[in-house]
Amino acid sequence: MTAPRRARGDAAEASARAHLVARGLRPVAANANYRVGELDLVMRDGDTLVFVEVRYRRGAGFGGGAASVDAGKRRRLVRAAEQFLLAHREYAALPCRFDVVAASGDPAAPALEWIRDAFRADDC
Repeated sequence: MTAPRRARGDAAEASARAHLVARGLRPVAANANYRVGELDLVMRDGDTLVFVEVRYRRGAGFGGGAASVDAGKRRRLVRAAEQFLLAHREYAALPCRFDVVAASGDPAAPALEWIRDAFRADDC
């Protein structure tokens, strides 16, 4: 990934994290990398562990960020979440959900669309 592209992604993730924290979620981890995939954000929403995929697109062409979380990406996220839970047993008993934050526009101050419970692990 090129440095400018990575910088845009980092800025979008920081904006998404701030947006979610302002709405009561608590950060647990960020950029958790596993052989099967990466988790952008892991957060707590009350007693629920939330795996958040942040997708930045400059515009809504091609369906925008949310549409880019296709079946293959969802499967990789579920596998990465399974690896996270194996590595962090303290969260294994919590209910989990998968959210998507679609970011667009200016990467320094993107427009954000938070899609709670965007998909389920058993849908993959």
